[in-house]
Amino acid sequence: MNDVLSIPCSAFAGFSLVAQGSVVDVALALRDLVMPVDAPPVLIFDDLSGGQIDLNLRGSTADVVRRLGEHPALLRLVASTDAAAVADGESDAPRGRGRPKLGVVAREVTLLPRHWDWLASQPGGASQALRRLVDQARKRDAGRTDERAARERAYRFISALAGDLPDFETASRALFAGDATAFAASIAAWPPDVRRHALRLAEINAA
Repeated sequence: MNDVLSIPCSAFAGFSLVAQGSVVDVALALRDLVMPVDAPPVLIFDDLSGGQIDLNLRGSTADVVRRLGEHPALLRLVASTDAAAVADGESDAPRGRGRPKLGVVAREVTLLPRHWDWLASQPGGASQALRRLVDQARKRDAGRTDERAARERAYRFISALAGDLPDFETASRALFAGDATAFAASIAAWPPDVRRHALRLAEINAA
């Protein structure tokens, strides 16, 4: 549950950032936040995927925390993040007998017989061979997958909050073209909190 509660989130009321931090801190801050009657609805975004999440803030602190620990979308985020962390930390060195390394995720892989035959002939067996192949592909990737993830994260956020702002289409095209300068320029007139958060999710450094 602790991993779920530490997921970074940001909450916006209209175009204003009203809470930011771990999901549990954001949830409790929003629960106690007094908003004007005519205030815009508060939208909550997780900063790992840029997606919008709905939180039930009713009840006591214990009630809120318990529901966060059982939140399906948050649990999926933790699972995907843990899988990536395990991949980063995997070693090619053979492991001794006993329990496998904690955090290893077992999933079905469908291959042709010749693929299984080749994997079985590799040092360490099929699992270690597959991990080595994935690690080699990730090194050749040279960060492109991370850049694509950042663009998608930023796009989810701006689609939900900034779709009606000026130059949204221009900003979207620049974002997916990987043109950081054009993206920053196209959102320069957006409300400051929205602009800064979009740049942060896209991992673009700008004033």
